[in-house]
Amino acid sequence: MKKGKKLTAGILAVLLAVTMVPAGICAEEKEEEKLTKVTLNEVAHSIFYAPQYVAIENGYFAEEGLDLTLVTGFGADKTMTAVLSGEADIGFMGAEASIYAYQEGANDPVVNFAQLTQRAGNFLVAREEMPSFTWENLKGSTVLGGRKGGMPEMVFEYILKQNGIDPAKDLEIDQSIDFGSTAAAFSSGLGDFSVEFEPSATALEKEGAGYVVASLGVDSGYVPYTSYSAKTSFMEENPEIIQKFTNALQKGMDYVQTHTPEEIAAVIEPQFAETDLETITTIVKRYYEQDTWKENLIFEKDSFDLLQDILESAGELEARVEYKNLVTTEYAAEAAKNM
Repeated sequence: MKKGKKLTAGILAVLLAVTMVPAGICAEEKEEEKLTKVTLNEVAHSIFYAPQYVAIENGYFAEEGLDLTLVTGFGADKTMTAVLSGEADIGFMGAEASIYAYQEGANDPVVNFAQLTQRAGNFLVAREEMPSFTWENLKGSTVLGGRKGGMPEMVFEYILKQNGIDPAKDLEIDQSIDFGSTAAAFSSGLGDFSVEFEPSATALEKEGAGYVVASLGVDSGYVPYTSYSAKTSFMEENPEIIQKFTNALQKGMDYVQTHTPEEIAAVIEPQFAETDLETITTIVKRYYEQDTWKENLIFEKDSFDLLQDILESAGELEARVEYKNLVTTEYAAEAAKNM
């Protein structure tokens, strides 16, 4: 009889264990279901955008109840297309793309709601070390530049003009090479200088194929280089998603403002599996020291006006757009309250 009781108890224990496992799994599934899915299309995957990757790796988006899917568009035009078509809920690119779309008569304007970087993220690379470099050194040279109408090229030309150099007459700017391929072209012997993002600038230095002689971020001053935007209709229908997304980004901003480049690099390392930690740290330090990231995400009117000055200088602006038509600060201002 005792044996039978033990057997019965054993069966009950097994049955209880079996029924508890699905219950646990269901609980986890329900927890995941609570997260709202959001697709973010970024213009490029770069250490330049460190606060965003800190927010991802430290789980700040999940803390805000968002299940973030990150897609790389490889170009502002492609990122904007993804946002306009609905493939992406939010786009991360230069705000000039929203101005171009507005000029083309977009029925559902893409509005900027958070600014991440406040300086350009590219560098001028020369074939030899030039400790006494001045922009005058570019006269008569060939420079591998960026796409016409894109922020990298427009900021470069803006700096040239600020230094009394005519981009059309005083030097040759080669714009025939695809984004991301200029470093390889420069390494193979094309051009006297090249305008490079990271990690390409540091990679050329490590190879001994080039040397950073100037920072476009430093020499152009504070420029609203990249920001987050969404269609007006999406923002009106999903204000809580935009606010939660902005809150998560602000947490990432807070982290980079209060931690060392070494600590930041260690957090974002999983995002750049092809790059060693030493190189990531070098790049983060370079951006950190030139005050690349804002303390808050508020896209201010002065910054928007400067952006339009740069577009006008490049001949890419048909007519100036009112700040209130393409920028909202309510979400960034709310997120900043909890800094």
